Amino acid sequence: MADPSFYQLQTPTVLLLLIAFYGGTFLMSRRIALKDENVDGYMTSNGAIGFGVSAASMTATWIWAASFYAAATSGYKYGISGPIHYGLWGALMILFIYPFGRRFREVAPEAHTLAEIMHARHGRSSQLILAGSNIAGSVISLMANFTAAGALVAMLSPLDFVHGVLIAGIGTLSYTLWSGFRASIMTDVAQVAAMLGAAALIIPLVFFNAGGIEAVSQGWDRLSAEQASMFSKTAFLEQGAPYFVAVLAYAIGNQTIAQRLFAVREDLIKPTFLAATVSYGATVIGLGMLGVVALMVGMEPAGGDHNNLIPQMASSYLGPVMIGVFFIMVIGSLSSTADSDLAALSAIMMTDIYGKNIAKGRVNPATMLWVGRITMIVATTAGLLFASFRIDILSLLVFVGALWGSIVFPVIASFYWKKVNNRAFTTAVAVSVTAFIVARFQLVPIEGLVALVLELFATVGAGVVLGLMAFGFFGKRVGLGVGVLATLALAPFTLGFLRDYPVLLSSLNAYGVSTVVCSLLSFRSREDFDFALLGRRVRNFDQEQAPTADDMQGPAPALDAAREATR
Repeated sequence: MADPSFYQLQTPTVLLLLIAFYGGTFLMSRRIALKDENVDGYMTSNGAIGFGVSAASMTATWIWAASFYAAATSGYKYGISGPIHYGLWGALMILFIYPFGRRFREVAPEAHTLAEIMHARHGRSSQLILAGSNIAGSVISLMANFTAAGALVAMLSPLDFVHGVLIAGIGTLSYTLWSGFRASIMTDVAQVAAMLGAAALIIPLVFFNAGGIEAVSQGWDRLSAEQASMFSKTAFLEQGAPYFVAVLAYAIGNQTIAQRLFAVREDLIKPTFLAATVSYGATVIGLGMLGVVALMVGMEPAGGDHNNLIPQMASSYLGPVMIGVFFIMVIGSLSSTADSDLAALSAIMMTDIYGKNIAKGRVNPATMLWVGRITMIVATTAGLLFASFRIDILSLLVFVGALWGSIVFPVIASFYWKKVNNRAFTTAVAVSVTAFIVARFQLVPIEGLVALVLELFATVGAGVVLGLMAFGFFGKRVGLGVGVLATLALAPFTLGFLRDYPVLLSSLNAYGVSTVVCSLLSFRSREDFDFALLGRRVRNFDQEQAPTADDMQGPAPALDAAREATR
């Protein structure tokens, strides 16, 4: 049942808005539907998407309902600096991927997933680690978006939570099912235009209707010293730093981003990701500030749930027409991300499960397409079922992103360092995930020698994060220098201190442990990989020949060398 404290749209109005939105997106997708769909187009639109569509799609994919709700939660908990930490680091995540993305496209221009490249680089186990983490992440993302849809409908209409979840799930599936990724990116253009336009209207209207400058000046006393500070230590240690670490992992581990990276024209990668960085940051920081306004006017989250803050502010300070606009903005944001998750999951199952492991390169395009479509149906069903858990979105995002930190260094190193092998990759991830879980859930007392060891690895992890960023933009020497100097400079401050912040400690351990283990094993490795092999092993499926031994069994450098010698 709807919460009586919220303004309710009438049931016919809500149904008309939902029918208009999902009916419009369905008609758009039907206009691009092909009678004989191409499997590569279904997954990456053949890598030829232009700047406008790709930038809009990247923006729409990452501005999702969780961005609105979690940014507002951060503002309500941590004050002025909360939304800045959320929006700025989230935007930095988009920026972070483009220099590495150019490398991914350089070595494997016809790739569909990152896991597919890991199969060509290392073999099956590394591929399945990356594919499995993406499957889990995308299903969780679907769950979060459908949860947001159910909560929105339950708050702002007489309909129940389950009605909102079902409508969002079935509506998103209806326009994505047939044309896959192509439908996702084309509808993203309309969705991002609606989202950004609605945000530009709603943010100032809520602010001024809540009292504007006068409300801010009167509500300033409600803020603690930390909440009133632009440089809040509490906000940085509890929100900013863990989220900063988490979103960098999202940049590498998230297939929805990788899919757009493989779809955009190669010469447009940089401007696409720069435009998405600015659009995301501005919109999310602005919406997050509504949480700060809620704090200043003394609003209590309905039912004690911080995810209610944004709908509650809209209900309290917007008129009926603008509440309808707000409703469409949130539905558009969650749908744009949900359809991206469906497209990502279908690409993983088509490429990494069916194409490389079941068919072993001998794919049947018609079968492959049906694998993708069935995956979408199963994933939607799973997302609808899991939505009933109503997990806190901000905590969920930080946890998943931190867990993905275990794969960041092994994946990036695999594209630059010839000596990284499958053993180094898989062992590093396994040990790192174990250390992360131990630290995150404090499975052993975090004190004494245990605490010191974890803090040492966390300090290394902080250096790795900064070093990787510098490496991506300025090259190997600068990256190594920044990483080493940052580790040494931070050690006096982190040792004996980080044990009191388990979220940050565990997040940094994911990076530190995986980097140390992967590096040690790689130094001892005799691997001398030829990156030119990736472009020959990773091909469009409509062009694939009969599989070679290395396609079926993973990397075989000696076999490749022999083959090259006979040409």
